[in-house]
Amino acid sequence: MAEALQKLADFRMHHRLRVRWAEVDLQKIVFNPHYLMYVDTAIADYWRAIALPYEQTLHALGGELFVKKSTLEFHASALYDDRLSVGLRCARMGNSSVQFLSGIFRGEELLVSAELIYVFADPVAKRALPVPQALRQTMLGFERGEPVVSTTFAPWSEVSAAVRSLRSADEHDATALHCLLRNALGEPVATARRCAGLQTVDGVAVAELLRGAGWGKAAVAAWAAHTGGGPAA
Repeated sequence: MAEALQKLADFRMHHRLRVRWAEVDLQKIVFNPHYLMYVDTAIADYWRAIALPYEQTLHALGGELFVKKSTLEFHASALYDDRLSVGLRCARMGNSSVQFLSGIFRGEELLVSAELIYVFADPVAKRALPVPQALRQTMLGFERGEPVVSTTFAPWSEVSAAVRSLRSADEHDATALHCLLRNALGEPVATARRCAGLQTVDGVAVAELLRGAGWGKAAVAAWAAHTGGGPAA
């Protein structure tokens, strides 16, 4: 592999799974192609972690990511019912290429190392294109521990359209102050509100394709930070 990542702590993004019966072979270990599927599934979680819905984002950026190379290196075998963690890291970006490195772990034991290289390209002409700056900054910023969303606190009159894209409006919205998280493309990710005269946070909603990545909790946490650690629902 181009870079040695030997520990689970080397990765910011972790996808967790449990080995199913259908994934083991006659040797009673995970059939080797399934490890690549595990990494591919982790990549879907990676996009949610950076607050960018995969298909819509690539459509907006005018390109697609095509696999150029995938490599697996086996260190030990996973067994039926093992609980695994798949670490994933965007390790490098060239002009048009993106390199992901991955480690599949059982506890702290490294079972499989993986490298995937994608090329950003025109989906029709199949010609390589430069990786868009918004995508480059988001992925590399995520790996540096930087925020991948912006946070706005605003009245209903300023954010109603964005909040409505995440949930239905109700009678409390007009008098509430709203927290809105947006991704690198300016699209709504999550929202939470504090109604007038109340100390609790409600009205939490997350973009459907980004659910499960903790963005609702992030919106509630933003309120706690905004109010100096005050109460939150």
